[in-house]
Amino acid sequence: MTSKLLRKPMAGEVVHRITPEDAGWSYVGFEVRDVPIGTPTTGETGDREACLVLVSGKARMSVGGQDFGLLGERKSPFEGSPWSLYAPARSAWEVVAETAVELAICSAPATGKLPARIITPDEVGQETRGKGTNIRYVRNILPDTGTAESLLVVEVITPGGHWSSYPPHKHDVNDPPRETYLEETYYHRLKPPQGFAFQRIYTDDRSLDETLTVADGDVVLVPKGYHPVGAPHGYDLYYLNTMAGPKRVWRFRNDPAHEWLMA
Repeated sequence: MTSKLLRKPMAGEVVHRITPEDAGWSYVGFEVRDVPIGTPTTGETGDREACLVLVSGKARMSVGGQDFGLLGERKSPFEGSPWSLYAPARSAWEVVAETAVELAICSAPATGKLPARIITPDEVGQETRGKGTNIRYVRNILPDTGTAESLLVVEVITPGGHWSSYPPHKHDVNDPPRETYLEETYYHRLKPPQGFAFQRIYTDDRSLDETLTVADGDVVLVPKGYHPVGAPHGYDLYYLNTMAGPKRVWRFRNDPAHEWLMA
């Protein structure tokens, strides 16, 4: 039986559509759309802000009637930092595909007090985390040091044979500054695409303890608990994280059983 935390791609333009109501939580929304060449796709943010991430492809993008021009340059999410567009609450947006486009729409509650803006690849903070087979490469699209109302967005590349979100950590208790409550989605892509990865989600009391086999294009929901990811040898793993909660700060707690790995 398929886990409620594992979402498989759908056929058609809308590949994933995850709402807070659908996920059974309060903050994070996430969509993926495959947009054919020359085709427009549109949306309205309502009472939410959105970060439109060009996972791949080129498109002309606009928000609230403001044309931001032709954006995007990578052909694959494994090729470098993306172009993204921030759309505030109560705004309409349009994306017209110049090439085939893979578009991610990350969203969270907002009031609309911020302007629309481009997030260029040069603005995306890049860092390397971990050591040995725990090394992974992080692209901070919309970190907690960036400007948004509640939304956090990050990409991670995990080389084949490496672990990520590791040592296992969680952020399911609203106890700042030690830990903040953040819901999270993982949108997974693999290179080559026939590969697979593993993601475990578990709580201290093991009332939740699932290990999921992840294929190319899957989404994993993390409502609570620790959530490490492993990429087998030969298959590089990309994932796009969307996070949001009552406080726009990323503070986490490592699993005490595995914190010795940080030494």
